[in-house]
Amino acid sequence: MERRAEDNEETAAEPSGEAIRSRLSNRADPFLVVCRCFSFITSLVAILCVVVNVLAAIRSFRDSHDIFDGIFRCYAVLIACFVVLAETEWGFILKFSKVLEYWAGRGMLQIFVAVMTRAFPDYMTQKKDLLLLQNIASYLLLACGLIYFISGILCIGFLKRARQQKEISKEQAVKDLEESSTDSEIDRRREELEQLLVEHRSRDDV
Repeated sequence: MERRAEDNEETAAEPSGEAIRSRLSNRADPFLVVCRCFSFITSLVAILCVVVNVLAAIRSFRDSHDIFDGIFRCYAVLIACFVVLAETEWGFILKFSKVLEYWAGRGMLQIFVAVMTRAFPDYMTQKKDLLLLQNIASYLLLACGLIYFISGILCIGFLKRARQQKEISKEQAVKDLEESSTDSEIDRRREELEQLLVEHRSRDDV
């Protein structure tokens, strides 16, 4: 009877642990979700700027209009690629440039790339398709940069980092809870085997 009571208590305790674990793991922070979506959109816009500047550089070198404009476009491509990498928040990039940890600095870099993408010589007026792509890419990245800059001034970037740290702590808590539940299951299984062994020995003695 005592053994059954213990088993019932353990089985009653297990669902509560699973419920806690599922409640911790399934509760996503809406603020972080919005930040990730905005970061993804900014990355796509920066990639569009890379494509536009690559096309402009190719036309500049191929048509021999202005070699300096081609070199200018190459620098714009490199900085736009850096913007894309900054949006991934890769630890190496953030360590390389600490200013990109802050949204204001990241926004200023995006505004700079938008201005470089928008800048073009007079002959680009003949290329209506490329001119349209340049305008779309530059104004979109300019809007993203302004949002980043204003949000950084309002310390929203600091709030995001605090929420991220809280999410990391929550994930670590879920992992620790899973490990502890596994250890408890192993201990319970060991106790059951020991109990079975004791019962077999008692039967053999009889």
